[in-house]
Amino acid sequence: MLIAGFPAGAWGTNCYLVAPAAGEECVIIDPGHQATQGVEDALKKHRLKPVAVILTHGHIDHVASVVPVCGAHDVPAWIHPGDRFMMSDPEKALGRSIGMPLLGELTVGEPDDVRELSDGAELKLAGLDFSVSHAPGHTKGSVTFRMPETAEIPSVFFSGDLLFAGSIGRTDLPGGSMDEMLASLARVCLPLDDSTVVLSGHGPQTTIGQERATNPYLRQVAAGQGAAPEAAPRRGM
Repeated sequence: MLIAGFPAGAWGTNCYLVAPAAGEECVIIDPGHQATQGVEDALKKHRLKPVAVILTHGHIDHVASVVPVCGAHDVPAWIHPGDRFMMSDPEKALGRSIGMPLLGELTVGEPDDVRELSDGAELKLAGLDFSVSHAPGHTKGSVTFRMPETAEIPSVFFSGDLLFAGSIGRTDLPGGSMDEMLASLARVCLPLDDSTVVLSGHGPQTTIGQERATNPYLRQVAAGQGAAPEAAPRRGM
């Protein structure tokens, strides 16, 4: 399997291209702010043909390049209905203006073909299998994508802004909830095998085992102690 990832734009949002191998069809995950050129460079380098864009949530740092990427390759975008409005109204999603300098660089709106994700859905795209889990907390419509373990590689978990290396996504923007975040961590992350590779929306890759041992939020949830340590840093828009 081929996974090509790069951080894009003002928020350093990780965009991923996933394919069975070089020269085949691929899925693009979270083409955010200023990701268009990086996507095109990765497509050319690995000789990939995109068939879909899938989105972990609707914040502008994860969806700003969806319209040009989908339009250039005539592919659909998949997003949870709880976050769909954010593609057309990013300021409402943030509860404030995102600033005129950035607005001039954003393509706001929906691509021509938008399809909605649901909890427990199984997507079969580009010869790959993605299991969808609804994981509210960062936003109401946040989801994660998990790919199954194979003989060659462990399971891969695209966590969006649910779980980071050593941290979690912020919960102080509209639609955010620490209670929902903790519940999502318990329901979605804790059952995963320690060998599961975590590819998050920001920052470096990690594993569930590493986070189970060191992430203060996941450790608190695993211990069943309720509230997580508010002093620990969180990431994302």
